[in-house]
Amino acid sequence: MTRTTMTTLADGREILYFDDAGSAERPVGDLVDHRELPVRPEPGRLRFDALSREWVAVAAHRQARTHLPPADQCPICPTTPANQTEIPAPDYDVAVFENRFPSLGPETSEIPSAPVWGTTAPAVGRCEVVAFTPEHTGSFAELGWRRTRTVVDAWAQRTAALSALPGIRQVFPFENRGPEIGVTLHHPHGQIYAYPYVTPRAALLAAAAGEYFDNSDGMATLASSLLQAERSDGSRMVLEGEHFSAYVPFAARWPLEVHLVPHRQVPDLAALNGTERDELAQLYPELLRRFDALYPTPTPYIAAWHQAPLEPAMREAGQLHLQLTSPRRAADKLKYLAGSEAAMGAFINDTTPESVAARLREVAGELAAAGTRPTLTPAPEGASA
Repeated sequence: MTRTTMTTLADGREILYFDDAGSAERPVGDLVDHRELPVRPEPGRLRFDALSREWVAVAAHRQARTHLPPADQCPICPTTPANQTEIPAPDYDVAVFENRFPSLGPETSEIPSAPVWGTTAPAVGRCEVVAFTPEHTGSFAELGWRRTRTVVDAWAQRTAALSALPGIRQVFPFENRGPEIGVTLHHPHGQIYAYPYVTPRAALLAAAAGEYFDNSDGMATLASSLLQAERSDGSRMVLEGEHFSAYVPFAARWPLEVHLVPHRQVPDLAALNGTERDELAQLYPELLRRFDALYPTPTPYIAAWHQAPLEPAMREAGQLHLQLTSPRRAADKLKYLAGSEAAMGAFINDTTPESVAARLREVAGELAAAGTRPTLTPAPEGASA
């Protein structure tokens, strides 16, 4: 079982330590933050965009956040006498703490329910940092099964805890990997946002899921039906497990895009049982390894965990899934969001989903042949290799 210890940093922010199963307990004295930190900045503001009916967070204090510091000044490495960091312990497995430069929070409360032009509100919510490992270098794919399993438990615990806070409408764990994506710290880490509103993308997905669910008389969710269709077709499948399967979606927007979907309908990570979490801790790193095997250098990506918003109707029809995307369209080329995508939201993909899926199946065999990792599942029957 993953052990969890919660304490506070010198400025009052919460920090939680998630220890791998079987790890020794840490002395309480090792968790004390001895730094002298300034008072936490005033929260930003939410502004309502009446044209699109979307909330925008204005957080100018984030301009001062840490940007790509050298390794000996990394703020999420374990604390040393020469570098007192955000994580006071001299060692840790996984640590989750409130972001020092948050877009949302630290307070949580309701926001105006009927906003109009000119409506503003405090940028309530919560932004947390998830440090996957005490090692400054490496990647999520290299954590190993036990540490990955600890991260999955941390995501699940924080999803449940943040969902229970006043005013929270959606919880979103994610990882930005690579300077091409815009990361500001090299140390392997992710983030969790707890929003006081349902985000535009989540609202769009929820509307489609709800309409399908109603028309199917509540017998199937849209996500489960799409997964069944992809498994039957086979040409875009990447891997299949007992509890999860991954595929390149039929209408993928990005040059590299894979969806990892549980076979059982669950709204979020907190709802996964132990067996499902065990398999997720195996399959997710396998996907990341395949992304990295596509080209000679590591592949930048965004790993977005889509969880059902907290409105009851949205949860009934919603289903957890991972959307793993990369703007990399060739070894030396990136896709940039230009006019059609950035202004209109009308994506143009430079790759075909079928060819990307085939390549992701092929590299699994190459990794296995090289002795790097075993192939988890063969290419599905009928799929072109």
